[in-house]
Amino acid sequence: MAVAARVDPKTLFAPHEWAPLARRSSWKGLALIAHAWAVIFAAGAMAVLWPVTIPLAIAIIGARQLGLAILMHDAAHAALHPNLKVNDWAGNFLTTGDLMAYRPYHLSHHKYAQQGEDPDLVLSAPFPITRTSLRRKIVRDLTGQTYYKLKWSGLVKRLRERKPDEPLWPILKDAVVRRRRFFTGMVVTVALTAPFGLWWVWPVLWLAPQATWLPMVTRLRNIAEHACVAKDEPDPLRHARTTHANWLERAFIAPYYVNYHCEHHMFMHVPCYQLPRAHRMLKRKGVLDDMLTAPGYLSVLQLASSKAA
Repeated sequence: MAVAARVDPKTLFAPHEWAPLARRSSWKGLALIAHAWAVIFAAGAMAVLWPVTIPLAIAIIGARQLGLAILMHDAAHAALHPNLKVNDWAGNFLTTGDLMAYRPYHLSHHKYAQQGEDPDLVLSAPFPITRTSLRRKIVRDLTGQTYYKLKWSGLVKRLRERKPDEPLWPILKDAVVRRRRFFTGMVVTVALTAPFGLWWVWPVLWLAPQATWLPMVTRLRNIAEHACVAKDEPDPLRHARTTHANWLERAFIAPYYVNYHCEHHMFMHVPCYQLPRAHRMLKRKGVLDDMLTAPGYLSVLQLASSKAA
């Protein structure tokens, strides 16, 4: 198997420069998790007080749901906390992902980045596509079709194909166990909000963002990171793309420094909050010119949808 080429930090940084970048804080990662949940609760409170802001709240909450996934991703690299037990506990229970299932898959992506064995290659391989195709994908995301396909269509198909004499309960039990985080969150949230007449909070302010805005921004993030990157790319500075993001993009598309994806692939154990600093240092050293970068998310989308109809 073709393993992706690596960047040796020693070739770019002196020991006194590299040490602060690689250092994992005992509080910064946890503070980012707290920030994500605080923004979610603040946006939810805004929507409850002023229902006219519900569409805005859905976008804010969907972006922070992505933010929690990004922080779980940091935990997969053991970069969320210096104590591995705390790192794994926080990544598994304070975010919204299954860290133990995600880690081996994702580390395989790093090992074979943009090579034939990369499990994420299927996400970037179709690009560039036509503008019409990109619009269709975004519409499917925002209307919940992507969410249904990824999360529920398999269960529905299984139920439809069930033989008449096959018991229903084991299928439903397995479905609940596999989605225990989803159902636990639903039951707890509804139990806490329903007595105050706010039973609608979970479906409107958690499920709706999860089913609409989150799939769309996840797609945009995936496109920005690896779309139109050459398969079997030998240069480790060009396995992934860093996208410069303004404050609006950071708020609604690319939270918690996820836009510094080239730096992340170069130094995958560097905590996400150190990536902007790594970016600045690489720029001063003249390395940035050799890296794959984009001026903004719009420019990447234009590139990714540049195929003639």
